[in-house]
Amino acid sequence: MNIRSLSESDAHAYQQLRLNGLQSSPEAYVSSYEQEAKFPLEFYKELLKPTPDKFVLGAFVNNTLFGMATFMRDTGLKDAHKGNIYGMYVAPELRGHGMAKALMLELIHKARKIDGVEQLKLAVVSENEAARNLYESLGFEVYGVEKNALKHNGVYSDGVWMALRLAH
Repeated sequence: MNIRSLSESDAHAYQQLRLNGLQSSPEAYVSSYEQEAKFPLEFYKELLKPTPDKFVLGAFVNNTLFGMATFMRDTGLKDAHKGNIYGMYVAPELRGHGMAKALMLELIHKARKIDGVEQLKLAVVSENEAARNLYESLGFEVYGVEKNALKHNGVYSDGVWMALRLAH
């Protein structure tokens, strides 16, 4: 397994994995396959352009992208000490082999190097116990639950908000 920051040249592979995730786990994402299938490749190229406050990691096996996670720092004057984790996904065929943990450890490592970032936060649907257990094992703590955060095909899912303090 190889984990590295993605760039514009990875846009097609990222788009395909993202769309697969939206199809296979629609209840876990705010966005939908129907929305993102319409986005041009240029949208994903722009998304993957790293900045000092944003990066997307990819996990590869034999040069094929199977996992991803996005870090984006808050930009306000009073909240720039926080960063968000979005779009965490590992293809079903690679789950249970440590890829998600490796992605998260690398994301945390990279985020620690960004000057002024003191806290990471993320949201996960309450039904996704495997993800919640992973995040808790890495030190994330629940700080809130949003009832009925997402609604897919008439079924509600609660959002569990979690945070990891990087500095005190």
